[in-house]
Amino acid sequence: MKFNELFFDRKFWRSVLTLAVPIAVQNLLTGSFALVDTLMVSQLGDISLASVGMAGQWTFLFNLLTFGVASGAAVFFAQFYGEGNKKGIVHTYSVALLSGLLFSFVFLLAGILCPEYIIRIFNRDPQVVQNGVVYLRIAALSYPAIIINMICNTALRSTGRVKVPVCVSLFTTVLNAVLDYVLIFGAFGLPELGIKGAAIATVLSAWIGPILIYIIMAFKKDGIFFAPIKEFFGFDFDFFKNFYYKATPVIFNETMWGMGTVFFSAIFSNMGYEYTAAVSILRTFETISTCFFVGMINASSVVVGKDIGSGEIETGINNSKRFMIFVPLASLFVGILVVIFRSELISIFNMGNTISEKTLTSARAILIVYGIELAIRNIPYVSIVGIFRSGGDTMKGVKYDLVCLWCVSAPITLFAATVLKFPFVAVFACSYFCEDYIKAFLCLRYFKSMKWIKPVTETGKEALKKYLANR
Repeated sequence: MKFNELFFDRKFWRSVLTLAVPIAVQNLLTGSFALVDTLMVSQLGDISLASVGMAGQWTFLFNLLTFGVASGAAVFFAQFYGEGNKKGIVHTYSVALLSGLLFSFVFLLAGILCPEYIIRIFNRDPQVVQNGVVYLRIAALSYPAIIINMICNTALRSTGRVKVPVCVSLFTTVLNAVLDYVLIFGAFGLPELGIKGAAIATVLSAWIGPILIYIIMAFKKDGIFFAPIKEFFGFDFDFFKNFYYKATPVIFNETMWGMGTVFFSAIFSNMGYEYTAAVSILRTFETISTCFFVGMINASSVVVGKDIGSGEIETGINNSKRFMIFVPLASLFVGILVVIFRSELISIFNMGNTISEKTLTSARAILIVYGIELAIRNIPYVSIVGIFRSGGDTMKGVKYDLVCLWCVSAPITLFAATVLKFPFVAVFACSYFCEDYIKAFLCLRYFKSMKWIKPVTETGKEALKKYLANR
C-alpha cells in the first residue's frame, strides 16, 4: 500500500472520525467524571486523596474485568454487524450482560462485607484504611450499573451508533460534578459529607447512565435492547461456548493485567502515601490525555472487525496498517506536550494548596516518564485491543500481556523497590519500561505475520480461505 493511499483516503478517515470523535468525546467525559472526583477530593488533603485512590483500585480491577467481558463481546458485535446478523448481536448482548452482572455482584458483596481487607491490600496506613473503607462500602453499589452501562455502550459503538453514549455521558458527568460539590462540601444547606459524599455522588451518577440509555432506546424501539424474551434467551450452548472460547482469554487477560496494576499500586503505596496520591493524579490525568487514542482504538476495533466479519479481508488488513502507524505517531506528539507542560498540568490538582510538595514533585516526575513512553505504550494497545481482538485473535494478546507483565516488569519493579531501594520515580519507570518495550516488539512482529485474522462469521471464514489461496 502506497503512502498516499495509506494516509490520504478521505472515505476511510471520514468513517473513522465519525466513530472516533464521539467515542473520544465520551471517554473525555468519562475521564472528566474521575477528574472532578479527584479535584474535589484533593481539597480534603493527601490522606483523603490517597484513601479514595486506594478504594478506587478495587473499582479499577472490577472495571478491567468488565472491560474484558465487553471486549470479548465487541469481537462478535462488530463481526456480526459486518455480516448483518441481528440475531447474533442480540445473543451476544444477552450473554455479555448476564455474565457481567454476575461478576458485578461478586465485587459488590466483597466491597460491602470486607472493605477493610481490600484496602489493606493496597495500603496499611490506619488513616488511609479508615477513610478508604467509608468510600468503598458506598461506591461498591455502583458496580452493577457500571457493567450494564459498559455492555450497552459496547453494543452501540460496535454497531455504529455512537451519539447516544456521548449524550448520556455528558449528562452524567455534569450531574456527578454537581453532586460532588453539593455532597462533599455541603452546599445549599446540605450536610458536609466529605469522601462519603463523593461516594454517594458516584453511585447516583453511575445508575442514571444505564437508565437514560434504556429510556432513549425504548423511544427508538431498538430491537437489540428490547428483543423478545424468547430471542434474548434464545442462544444455544454452542453459541455460549463459542462466545466464551473467544471472550475468556480477554477476561483473563484484563483481570490479570488489572492485578498487575494493583500489584504496582501496592508497591508504590508502601513507599509512602504521598506517592500513592501522586499516582492517583497521574491515573486521572492519563484517563483524560488518552481519550483520543481510546477513540481511535475503539474505531479500529469496529472498522477492522466489520471488514473481517463481512469478508473484506484485504480492506481489513490495509485499514489495520493505517491504525498501526497513526496511533504511535500521534502518541509521540502528545507525549512531548505532556513533558513540556507537566508543571502546569499538575498545578490544576493543587488549586486549594492542600497537596504536599512531595506529592506534587513526584507527580511532575512520573509525568515525564509517562510522556516519553507514551508512543511505545500505545503500540501494544492498538495491536492487542484494536486489531488482534477485532480480527478474532483473543489469545495472542494474553500471552504477550501477561508474560511481559508478570515475568518481566513485576519482579524487576519489586526488586528495585525492596532490594535495591531505588527512589520512587525510578521504581515507577521500571514498571513501565520493563513491560512495554518487549511487548511492543512482539506485537509488531505478530502483526506483520497476519496470523491474527480469525473470523467468527461464516462469511469471513470463507473469504479468508480465498484470500490465503490467492496470496
